[in-house]
Amino acid sequence: MRRWLAAACCALGLVAGCDNSPHPRGIERTNTLLNAFQERSPRTLDPTTSYSNNETPYTYQIYEPLYGYHYLKRPYTLVPKTAQAVVEPQYLDASGRPLPHDAPADAIAYTVYDIRIRPGILYAPHPAFAKDGQGRYRYHDLKPGDVGGRRSPLEFEHQGTRELVADDYVYAFKRHATTRTEAPIFGIFAEYVVGLRDYGELVKREDAALRAGLDPAALDKPFLDFRRWPLQGVTAPEPHLLRIKIHGKYPQFKYWLAMTFTAPVPWEADAFYAQPGMAANGLSLATWPVGTGPFMMTEVVTDRRHVMRRNPHFRGVSYPCEGMPEDAGSGLLADCGKTMPFVDAIVSTIEREKVPHKAKFVQGYLDVPEIERPEWGIEFLVDMGDSERTARLYTERGFRFPRTVDISNWYLGFNWLDPVVGRGDTPEQQVRNRKLRQALSIAIDWEEGYGKIFLAKGGEAAHGPLPAGLFGSRHGTPEGHNPVTHRIEGGRVVRRSIDEARRLLAEAGYPNGRDATTGRPLVLNYDYQRAPTPESKAELDWMVRQFAKLGVQLEIRATDYNQFQEKMLAGRQQIFWWGWLADYPDAENFLFLLYGPNSKAEHEGENAANYQNDEYDRLYKQLQTLDDGPDKQAVIDRMVAIVREDAPWAWGYFPYAAAAFQPWVHNGKPSILIRDMAMYYRLDPELRARKWAEWNRPVYWPLALLALGALALAWRLRRSFVERERAVARPAATAPAAR
Repeated sequence: MRRWLAAACCALGLVAGCDNSPHPRGIERTNTLLNAFQERSPRTLDPTTSYSNNETPYTYQIYEPLYGYHYLKRPYTLVPKTAQAVVEPQYLDASGRPLPHDAPADAIAYTVYDIRIRPGILYAPHPAFAKDGQGRYRYHDLKPGDVGGRRSPLEFEHQGTRELVADDYVYAFKRHATTRTEAPIFGIFAEYVVGLRDYGELVKREDAALRAGLDPAALDKPFLDFRRWPLQGVTAPEPHLLRIKIHGKYPQFKYWLAMTFTAPVPWEADAFYAQPGMAANGLSLATWPVGTGPFMMTEVVTDRRHVMRRNPHFRGVSYPCEGMPEDAGSGLLADCGKTMPFVDAIVSTIEREKVPHKAKFVQGYLDVPEIERPEWGIEFLVDMGDSERTARLYTERGFRFPRTVDISNWYLGFNWLDPVVGRGDTPEQQVRNRKLRQALSIAIDWEEGYGKIFLAKGGEAAHGPLPAGLFGSRHGTPEGHNPVTHRIEGGRVVRRSIDEARRLLAEAGYPNGRDATTGRPLVLNYDYQRAPTPESKAELDWMVRQFAKLGVQLEIRATDYNQFQEKMLAGRQQIFWWGWLADYPDAENFLFLLYGPNSKAEHEGENAANYQNDEYDRLYKQLQTLDDGPDKQAVIDRMVAIVREDAPWAWGYFPYAAAAFQPWVHNGKPSILIRDMAMYYRLDPELRARKWAEWNRPVYWPLALLALGALALAWRLRRSFVERERAVARPAATAPAAR
């Protein structure tokens, strides 16, 4: 009995000393930003290759492009990062003679950017830079077996650094011509950067010669040293001067200099990771990036945990002192002039399911649910709208969910190659098909679906391809409404009636949703980019009802994303669902989604509708050469008018973006375009520790019941044992003696 009692008391003592935190004890009092990720670990963090949303939370904290965006200002404004300034380009004619800034685009043969790099910027510690006393690289001549069991650069004894120079940016541009890995932007850069296309052919030949006679499946590949071959369009005339020369005039090129595709890559990193045994041990830029940014990768447990810590060599940058009018009242200017980054480490752990992911934020165990995902705040705001109890809890705990409409969109596309909803082969068929698309565009009530029903994915109904926040966009203004789908009534913009849509449908040859010639019902196919789930089924059912308003039958063809992409590349879709997240804040980055030579089926571009209009394409090429101003506005207005009339998309909506922040996280502002936000976040660890204890107090009465139950069970077992012993002993005592 004493043993049972001791065990129960011991269990109570152990549990009373525990809590339900998923983190190591004491981390709440450290200057560590805690967040989670739902997808798998990043496929690659190599800046030449990396493009996915689950990779940028790491790449933009580790690498530094030449430019970035002002954290607080909207519309988005370019600011220098490693560059000393955002420079004005110089224009040259075909003979190389300078031209004035207002020279006509057709006179400009070349544009030159001379960008000075800030001196004194250092790379994060890495063995690729380590040298011995004689100045020789310690780890650039490793033999097979020398890597041993090392699976992290931090496991090498010696670490080094060096200053960032312009040649590191030259090397980064050259790497886009690589044959070793995916380079998704090579096609775009090769169109503009002088000599890059020919450079790609040169590198292909040189790499083939370098690998001649080697096993093509071997993980180890000899170092492809891009320093050996000059690139005409990107040079370093001085150690801290980068010169980029592009064909013609392309004002949007400056925005590419704010993306990690143009982040510096030191040749030493390429040489280090090309050595025997590195690839087999997961040692590469894909997992262990080398940058000059505020953080460096220090721990990787694939599909479980990633840790970034402060780069000890980071120079520090000042928090902005200017912003939007509402930023001061939101406390976003309180840290004006203070040195960033504010946090010492960023810990990201896997959380595969949404429900526990949200629960951990509510418990306080995540400072932000996920870096860079602007839909989390919408999730919590919807929860508050659904339940007074939830709203009261979130308000009491001081959660913040700042919301905005950012530069992204979701739309329903019509495949231009399809004979029914596409362009049409004859002038008569083109008119019929256009009226069909217009009728369907009127019938789909985006204001209802994503303004009142699907609030977790909500937004503002679009009237064209351009969201607010871009020069040239008229979204949200009276003149910005789409006259094909809406009209002005009593000073308000309202959707056109179903009767008007039915009239267009009849003119298209489908009265009441039936073919006027055959009498057969009109059946259209809807390709959806995800396998059906309970969440998506409600949206799909809603879309079916929109078409049914006109008597049109919509067949759902939902597949996994890989199959969907294959169908899109083959041009086999009819009607489809897709969206776009801006790469840079210029109207061109949305209008190129409808540029004919960018069609997905023919050119593997981003024109998923395969739309083609000669006048639109001509205006698009003109747009690419225009600076912001009246001429550019006029071209944009005409392009938008063309696609409104042609209706290659039912324009869909511009989704809300809302982040989620704990009360101890300061300087949080939602954004889709700004991706280096982690260095702006400031924590109050002591407040976090108090709130963890307050929000997650242990409940002891179940333990007391457990202990009483254990004691009752022990007493019962002992009583049963004693009774059994007595029952056996009595017959033995009264039995007659043997004879």
